Amino acid sequence: MSTRDRLPRLVATDLDGTLLRSDGTVSARTRAALRAVEDAGVEVVFVTARPPRWLDVLADCVGGHGRVVCLGGAAVWDLASGSAHEIGGFADDALRGIVADLRDAVPDVALGLERHDGPSFDPWFPRDEPGLDPAVRAVPVEETLADAGTDRRRPSPVGKLLAVRPGTRPATRPGDVHGGTSDDAAQEEFFATVRSVVGRRAHLAYSGAAGLAELLAPGVTKDAALARWCTRLGIDAAEVWAFGDMPNDLPMLRWAGRGHAVADAHPDLLAGADVVVGAGDDDGVAAALEAALRGR
Repeated sequence: MSTRDRLPRLVATDLDGTLLRSDGTVSARTRAALRAVEDAGVEVVFVTARPPRWLDVLADCVGGHGRVVCLGGAAVWDLASGSAHEIGGFADDALRGIVADLRDAVPDVALGLERHDGPSFDPWFPRDEPGLDPAVRAVPVEETLADAGTDRRRPSPVGKLLAVRPGTRPATRPGDVHGGTSDDAAQEEFFATVRSVVGRRAHLAYSGAAGLAELLAPGVTKDAALARWCTRLGIDAAEVWAFGDMPNDLPMLRWAGRGHAVADAHPDLLAGADVVVGAGDDDGVAAALEAALRGR
């Protein structure tokens, strides 16, 4: 077997649409494959757009350490301690102008702010998330931003700014990334407007939710956060396998020594990946890891 086909030192995998099945669960086969590669000395890191509050149910899938690059690269989270190794994103001052400009450009836009320690949403934000404190939807998000020059403690950075196109139906669970309408033309028009408004102040990281523009601070990406974490561990890009399904995963797949797209991935990933594996519902990540273990 060639060096390229041997077990990597680190496996980095997206969650929704990649490792997880369409119902948001992790199969027994996938859990077993992850345990087996970790037992073989491979570091497993989840890399996801999810915020920390959507990660606890996955803690038993990544060994004892539970490290997750989350919020699209804005944080590296430790599930065992419930704390962050890294935190990045927008400062509140930088967001004020972006929020105001989005309000002007898209009347009735619904906005949300995701910080590592919790969210805030417009009262009309279309999300039905069980167990969410009603206080996080009490006021428009700009009213939760700290005023420049105040003496009170500055809040943690906003990892992600969410902008929802008016008329989009709510997601009902963390894994519901395919909610919303299916009007691709309206969605692309919305995304184009958002890109024009924010310019270089933010970048759009599309993870698959219809009608949802996920905005990250300049320089905040999955691949950049993963690269920093690998440097910390002394692992080169050539020693990393990455798995994904959506355009926000493509830079990570290109950075890694071997990039894998699941079979039902976005066309950009299918074209740009080194290898195509089975879909999430077919345990494609697990199958690839099992084959590498057999070939040791």
